[in-house]
Amino acid sequence: MESISINRAPFLTLWATVVAQRAGYAEEEALTLGKAISGLTAQSKGRRLGIYEPGSDAQREAVQAERAGLGAETVSFMGRSVPCVRTPEGLRALPRATPVDPGSVRKYLHGKFGDHLPTVEAKLRQLAATFDPEEIEAQAMDVYMRLRPQVPPGTAGWGKAGALDLTEIDRLTASREERPQHKD
Repeated sequence: MESISINRAPFLTLWATVVAQRAGYAEEEALTLGKAISGLTAQSKGRRLGIYEPGSDAQREAVQAERAGLGAETVSFMGRSVPCVRTPEGLRALPRATPVDPGSVRKYLHGKFGDHLPTVEAKLRQLAATFDPEEIEAQAMDVYMRLRPQVPPGTAGWGKAGALDLTEIDRLTASREERPQHKD
């Protein structure tokens, strides 16, 4: 298997989850951060393409008030400000005013990747291990841009599956493992 067909959003969700775990977040926290990064990225691109309109000031203020009522905080992750809330189970991303359920993210990933999930996740974990935990977030989006499934540009590629080249993940991992400054 050299490539699989997958949309960009689940790939980014999985990669951001792996990055979060490498950066020190617990698995369930990482799943919610991964989903939040994917959602924030999709919203930004959707606005650029004219697919989504920004919410009104009143809508944004209402969400901010609900978040404040939950004691939300902002976590900087992969170059984004991610609203989060601390729950008894740990940190949870807060896309609107409801914490992301890590179980639903895992189910989403299983649904999108199917039988390929263990293979792709293992490859991404191996790649993530080539980064120091302190450096991975700063480089994570560049890695995503290099590896993401290829789709047509602009609105033609919106929501379309593309080829995720698994050998490219292996090549990048191998080239990083050859670096003499790598620490584990």
